[in-house]
Amino acid sequence: MKKTGMAKSDAKKLMGKMAAPGASAFGGSDTTVVDRREQRKRDQAAGLVPFAVKLNGDLVQQLQTLAKERELDLNQLVAELLAKGLSA
Repeated sequence: MKKTGMAKSDAKKLMGKMAAPGASAFGGSDTTVVDRREQRKRDQAAGLVPFAVKLNGDLVQQLQTLAKERELDLNQLVAELLAKGLSA
């Protein structure tokens, strides 16, 4: 890779970090941001497994609305609904 290509790659990484959620414009942050690797370790310790599915957009919107109404995380809501559906 040429030197200019490496510089562009480094610039993209830096811009990505600056635009990341939790990044502060002034260098300080009041909230603790967990990187993906640490979050993955926490999820594995809790027994969580990533499970990707493709759903109809209307169904996803209903799930998001219901999660907001119940003040639950979308993952928690889907897990609850799946458990109820499987036990029926």
